[in-house]
Amino acid sequence: MIGEALPSRAYCDGKRKTHHISSAGENTWLFAMACCQSEEAKEQKRINQEIERQLKKDKRDARRELKLLLLGTGESGKSTFIKQMKIIHGDGYSDNDKRQSIKLVHQNIFMAIQTMVTAMECLNISFKNSENIQNALIAREVDLESPTLCLEPSDAAKIKDLWADPGIQECYERRREYQLTDSAKYYLSDLERISAPDYLPTLQDILRARVPTTGIIEYTFIIENITFRMVDVGGQRSERRKWIHCFENVTSIMFLVALIEYFPEYEGPSKDAQAAREFILKMFVELNPDTDKIIYSHFTCATDTANIRFVFAAVKDTILQLNLKEYNLV
Repeated sequence: MIGEALPSRAYCDGKRKTHHISSAGENTWLFAMACCQSEEAKEQKRINQEIERQLKKDKRDARRELKLLLLGTGESGKSTFIKQMKIIHGDGYSDNDKRQSIKLVHQNIFMAIQTMVTAMECLNISFKNSENIQNALIAREVDLESPTLCLEPSDAAKIKDLWADPGIQECYERRREYQLTDSAKYYLSDLERISAPDYLPTLQDILRARVPTTGIIEYTFIIENITFRMVDVGGQRSERRKWIHCFENVTSIMFLVALIEYFPEYEGPSKDAQAAREFILKMFVELNPDTDKIIYSHFTCATDTANIRFVFAAVKDTILQLNLKEYNLV
């Protein structure tokens, strides 16, 4: 009889279970629903498999990417170290890059002479050449943040006279009593070249240029198919609150120290550089709370490219060996 419902029968193929009903309309609807559920399950399975593949790939890639976090106080050489990596393992500095550094070099020169002129007042040092009193006033009026800042030949002549003054020289010799950039003497001794109209900074000029790091800078380079991601954070105390997320997935920490900052605490033999180095190193090693973790130390000069190349080669080999041991690959 049309419209009479017959007993339903269940079928199961191990993956799905459907009810077969004689009524054509109901049977079609139930079977279609079962097919839709099956397609959704297949799509979900495909998505899960894709996620699993991506996770495995990310894990493999993570083993081939090493994150190095640079820490240290301001003026310790972190930014200079990254510049060296760009020279040694990157594309270096093009002529256009060098031209963009001209203003920064000029700014460093004005900043150095302003710092010493100000320090002379605090240290009660007078100019021996009275004409330099006016030159000092002019130098102090220069706006270091001016977009048009430029070291003109006339400026260079005044600064050259200031640098030659015995009073400034005495102030320079007492630079440990105030903060002066390490590059001051380097730049102030070469004013004629740097103030020339066709001046193009050398690599040493760029390496010695000082600009405070405010924020986080990353530089990535590849050595032997291994990606190194070097992260430089601001060294000033006000910037340290931004460090916390930088510690995620860190392979190694490189802590840079300017040795001159610790010489006042050294009470060993005078003019014994080796003894002073060992004293400063011992200070840091003794701060290590976990004796199972080894501190690898290297002494170097941040602006010496050849020496940095040698030191980082040793750092790289150490990091790679430790990384291989972590994954039981050696």
